[in-house]
Amino acid sequence: MIYSSITLEGMAAARKIYRFFFAFLRGNRLCCVGNVEVACMDTQKELIAEFDRETANTRKMLDAIPADADFNFKPHPKSMSLGRLVGHLTDFSGEWALSTLTKDKIEFGGDSNWKPFVPTNKAEALEKFDKELVGTRAALVATTGDTWDRNWQLVWQGKAWIDQPKHQVFRDAVLNHMIHHRGQLTVYLRLLNAKVPGTYGPSADEM
Repeated sequence: MIYSSITLEGMAAARKIYRFFFAFLRGNRLCCVGNVEVACMDTQKELIAEFDRETANTRKMLDAIPADADFNFKPHPKSMSLGRLVGHLTDFSGEWALSTLTKDKIEFGGDSNWKPFVPTNKAEALEKFDKELVGTRAALVATTGDTWDRNWQLVWQGKAWIDQPKHQVFRDAVLNHMIHHRGQLTVYLRLLNAKVPGTYGPSADEM
């Protein structure tokens, strides 16, 4: 009798776990590991969704720059100018992001004549951001399967500064990198007495 009681209680608990487990898995793919089925994220789908969210938030922050802002403004002598920072943020919807997706290596020699994009006003920055975003997102959608596991390098004057799988480069050097510099821009906006938009919730200017 005791055995039957324990068994019934155990079965009830198991049913709750079963229902929770499959509710959690809704919309996710199941992968087999040995004889066990476990949740498996669709990496590309997740990266596309995150890219869309973060580029939208970044554009919103760029659009918050005052139309008459001085793009030579620096909050500190060691800081980038507003123009250089804003130009760098356009790299994450454009050339830098695109290069991580469509190439396996970028190399700069001592004779490199590469120059960063430094806009002089907000309109110029937004135009570049919007224009290049289309091609970059298309490349992201086209990047599938084993391509994410291919090695990717950034080599500067013979030294590999980045040497990682493509999926890690896109996560760290594109998405996280964009979020980092967007955070910097919020400080510039505050010091310029501009309203700061919310990103993961309302800002103090939206409460």
